Amino acid sequence: MPSSRASRTWSAAALGLLLGCAPLASAFTAAPNLTINGDLRLRYESDWDSHTTSGTLRPDRERGRFRLRATAAYKFSDTWSFGARLRSGNHQSQQSPHLTFTADDGPSDDLEFALDRYFIQFKQANVTAWAGRNSSPFWQQNEMFWDEDITPTGAAASFDTKHGEATLTTTVGAFALPDGVNRLNGQLFAGQLKYSLPLKPAQFILAAGLHAFSGESGARYLINRNGARDYLVGVLSAQWSVPVQTVPFALGVDLLKNFEDYSAADVAPFPAASADETSGYVLSAQLGQLKNPRDWFVGYYYAHIEAFATNAAYAQDDWVRFGNGPQTEGTNIKGHEFRVAYALTKNLNLMARLFLVDAITTVQDGKRFRLDLNWKW
Repeated sequence: MPSSRASRTWSAAALGLLLGCAPLASAFTAAPNLTINGDLRLRYESDWDSHTTSGTLRPDRERGRFRLRATAAYKFSDTWSFGARLRSGNHQSQQSPHLTFTADDGPSDDLEFALDRYFIQFKQANVTAWAGRNSSPFWQQNEMFWDEDITPTGAAASFDTKHGEATLTTTVGAFALPDGVNRLNGQLFAGQLKYSLPLKPAQFILAAGLHAFSGESGARYLINRNGARDYLVGVLSAQWSVPVQTVPFALGVDLLKNFEDYSAADVAPFPAASADETSGYVLSAQLGQLKNPRDWFVGYYYAHIEAFATNAAYAQDDWVRFGNGPQTEGTNIKGHEFRVAYALTKNLNLMARLFLVDAITTVQDGKRFRLDLNWKW
């Protein structure tokens, strides 16, 4: 692992690279069919009052973290395009593009980048389809089921149909699942129906999806047999949004249910979890937006996600310190997130997030605070 001096060197180099690429991207985007953009995140993170599954108190921890991404899109025609994205991140983690450049409890991370998107896309009228490696095509209002940084490899298609004022979107996909950034392990076959109804000035969205994870033995990085275990997860989500005067306001609910019937051998070696820990729900309230300078946003989220409500290897990695190094166990949790953000400019915002979390079946718990400076170019 690099020294603190080396970590400062590579983080400064990466920042310089991004600053140098921004004007270069502007020059490239003058080309009519090519678009290049990216984003930079600088993060302060503090974890405290956190216990392991045995009840041992983890050392408090403070870290400086870094995310760098660059995206390119090229249009061959009005209907066909190609997309790609290069991002930072540990090659052992499919969940996180963040790297630690300073920490009070140990060394920083090596500087690593990965090509995590490369796909060809067809889009015409009410049909969108892509093949390659891309972000999840399914609508979601949070990351409790699926971390938005995870990019599966395969193909997906969406079809919009009008029903009066409402729109019904049907999305299907078949994918190979990531094991770390570059390896593949297991498959996912999934479909979702999303119903959007404008109720001027409000809007109502209802989405129902079924996701079949087909496990395979031999995963190199996934822990607790998450790569070998099958899951059949239904996700039902609803969102109602309405402006309060001119400020967007939204209420959301998500229900998760894994319909797989597990034996004790199936769930091992997940810590202290039983075979019937297969349900979860999320409640959320959001006020504000971050589109223009001086915009603000506040949000509250409550989550209760049992151990096997979804595959922990592909769930969010923000809320907890649970897991093993670059692999976060984002299930078997209950707790709160509080979020406050302010737009300094159109492309620069500051976001604070506080997480207060307990495990459902063990004494594991923790508190986490994050402060992110996000810049898009």
